[in-house]
Amino acid sequence: MPLPGIFGQFGHMNLRFIETFLWVARLGSFRAAAERLNTTQAAVSNRIASLEADLGQELFERMPGGVRLSAVGQRAIVPAEDLMRSAMEFRVAVGRSEQLRATVRIGTIDSIVHSWLPQFIERVREQYPGLTLDLDVDTSRGIAREIMERRIDLALLMGPVLEPGLRSVDLGQMDCAWVAAPKFGLGGRKIGLEDLVDLPILTFSRNSDPHIWLVRQFEELRLRQPAISNSNSLSAVLRLAIEGVGIALVAKPVVAQALANGTLQLLDVTPPFPPLTMHAVFADHGDNVIPSALSEVAALAAFEAQG
Repeated sequence: MPLPGIFGQFGHMNLRFIETFLWVARLGSFRAAAERLNTTQAAVSNRIASLEADLGQELFERMPGGVRLSAVGQRAIVPAEDLMRSAMEFRVAVGRSEQLRATVRIGTIDSIVHSWLPQFIERVREQYPGLTLDLDVDTSRGIAREIMERRIDLALLMGPVLEPGLRSVDLGQMDCAWVAAPKFGLGGRKIGLEDLVDLPILTFSRNSDPHIWLVRQFEELRLRQPAISNSNSLSAVLRLAIEGVGIALVAKPVVAQALANGTLQLLDVTPPFPPLTMHAVFADHGDNVIPSALSEVAALAAFEAQG
């Protein structure tokens, strides 16, 4: 049966069934689709069964541990995405963006939380007040894993994430800074990494890109590795640095207030630490309209923060 014949029947079908079909196809199991759609596996199974009964075609081949698309199901993916995208665009155009209702799962990192995340959320509330944002703060590696597994809708992180089916949008750069409490007496003079080997260092989580870069710099200069304490909470690093527990290497927005009030001093360290590259990442399929739109909002907030 040609595709127009199959999808000509979609007019009287529940769009939720088509959305369910797409998520089962993307994730390869009813269980994973149920988790993603916040429903039960039985509900997902019933929706797919109803859809297949209406079409008179099997969309999936059932296998131990999951499902895979049938030949008809494979041909149905693009038209189904087109239908969902058109439905979303229709709701935005007719119902206006103020009446768009959805929950968007967003994963982000501490550096962004302390920088332009509040401005991003304000912009989203102004443009899409019907959206509910479900925020998860983790390391970039953790957030990248979540977006690759489709457990979140939008990732705001150090990127890009180079994975088939994902799109990364450039959000510019974020400067890093070496800082220390005044008691160390390091402010106002030039410092090399060799001056830091006997000092405790506080910085990004272990095996993150910034941590790996720092370790390699000491190795390339054939310097003894200093005592490096890692944390996935930059708030914790900030507090410890202010208390004089160690000198810190962090994203500059995290320490802006502490630098302004003098509780931390900016250090002039050579070689300078490279800026962090930020990206918005989302699944690149045709009906993924909201995360795509929010990535543009994130880009505006990020570039405004960069001055």
